[in-house]
Amino acid sequence: MPELPEVETTRRGISRHVTGQRITDLVIYQRNLRWPVSHQLGRKLKNQSIRSVSRRAKYLLFETAAGHLIVHLGMSGSLRIVRSDAPAQKHDHVDFVLGGKILRFHDPRRFGSIHWTRRDPLQHKLLHRLGPEPLSDAFNGRYLYGRAASRKGSVKGFIMNSEIVAGVGNIYASEALFLSGIHPQRAANRIALKRYEKLAESIKKVLAKAIDSGGTTLRDFLREDGRPGYFALELNVYDRAGKACRLCGQPIRVRVLGQRSSYFCSHCQH
Repeated sequence: MPELPEVETTRRGISRHVTGQRITDLVIYQRNLRWPVSHQLGRKLKNQSIRSVSRRAKYLLFETAAGHLIVHLGMSGSLRIVRSDAPAQKHDHVDFVLGGKILRFHDPRRFGSIHWTRRDPLQHKLLHRLGPEPLSDAFNGRYLYGRAASRKGSVKGFIMNSEIVAGVGNIYASEALFLSGIHPQRAANRIALKRYEKLAESIKKVLAKAIDSGGTTLRDFLREDGRPGYFALELNVYDRAGKACRLCGQPIRVRVLGQRSSYFCSHCQH
C-alpha cells in the first residue's frame, strides 16, 4: 500500500497542479469506497479554490475557504493529473475537475476514502489520535524509549502503531530496523535508549531517502503523472526473502508478525 513516502511524493507532485485552482465540477463514478463518498460532496466543493495541499501521516489534506477535503489512498489508491478529455478507466472512481485538467482518484481495491470537514482537520476522528510525524523534531529516540517502557509486544508492531508515530508502515519499519540492527521480534520494552536513538535516526533516514527517490513501487503505486517511484531498487530486506544480506551475505528471512510479513537478517539484527 502507499506508505508515507508515496503519499508525500503524491502531495509534492499534485500541489503544483492544483494549488490556486478552482474546482469547477466533481464527477463520482463509484461512491462505495472504504466509506461511501458523501452525496453532498459535489455541492460543498463546487467553485471552491484549493488553497494548499498538506499531509498528516498517510492522509492528504486539501484546504479550501469552506473546509478541508481529507483523502486516504488506502491499499492501492493514487491521485493523478490527467487531461480534461481523458476518459475514465476501470477503477477510476472520482474526478475533481479543475478547468482544463482533472485530479483523478484511482483505487482498484477501493480501500481508500474521501472525507469532508468544516472543522480543524487534525481533530477529525481519523486523525486526532495520531502520534508525531516521524520526520519532525518531536520524534526522537528519547520519545520512543519513554513510550516503550510498558510495552511487551514486538518493536516492529510498536513503531507501526500510528498512535506512537504517524505513518511508519511495513516496508519502512522493516528497513529501519535493519539499519539499526534491531530484530523485529524484540520486545519494545527491552531496548535501550541508545538503540532507540539509532532506530529513530534510521526511520528518518529511510523515509527521507524514499521521498527523495520518488516513493517505492510495489504492486500498484504510481506517482501523480503515472510514472513509478524507484526506491524499491534500494531495499535491503523487504521482499528479499532467501536473498543474500547486503552486509553479511546470510539469507534474508521472513516471518509473519501481527499479520504482516517481516523481513530481517538474523545475523545482523538482534
